[in-house]
Amino acid sequence: MEGIVGVFRELDSTVDAIAALKKLRAGNIAVYSPAPRHELEHVMTHGPSIVRLYTLIGGLLGATFGYWIPIWISDYWPLVVGGKPVPSWVPYTIISFELMVLVGSLATVAGLFIHSRIPRITMTVGYDPRFSNANFGVWVECPPDRQAAVTDTLKKFGAVEVRGEQ
Repeated sequence: MEGIVGVFRELDSTVDAIAALKKLRAGNIAVYSPAPRHELEHVMTHGPSIVRLYTLIGGLLGATFGYWIPIWISDYWPLVVGGKPVPSWVPYTIISFELMVLVGSLATVAGLFIHSRIPRITMTVGYDPRFSNANFGVWVECPPDRQAAVTDTLKKFGAVEVRGEQ
């Protein structure tokens, strides 16, 4: 994973550089900030999270499993009471709901860990300890033929330091 990292002192120049890099379509951009800033959040404009699909699929699987197990058990060991059908779905709705919530929430947590890449096995590329104090960092993952344009853009918007990393 090759790319360019730029170190900025001011938030405004960081935001302007990110906007210019997005127009340039340079590559994947990661931003390091000493504190959460809404300006950086707005300029990065991520789409909706994919984790909600984990919740949906987990909830549907849990609800299906919650109906299937009691109906299978009642068919396997039938107990006819008052002429009612043996696999009646009404009393199993509570079990289905509880399993829907359980499996959906576990799938949400699993999706969160998967897409957050927790735990990180390798060190984060492009990170500098200065980004925890007062500086902002912009890491751009780009191919070698685009690195000159990315370097020029970062310097143009006031990067204190620009360097390539692998």
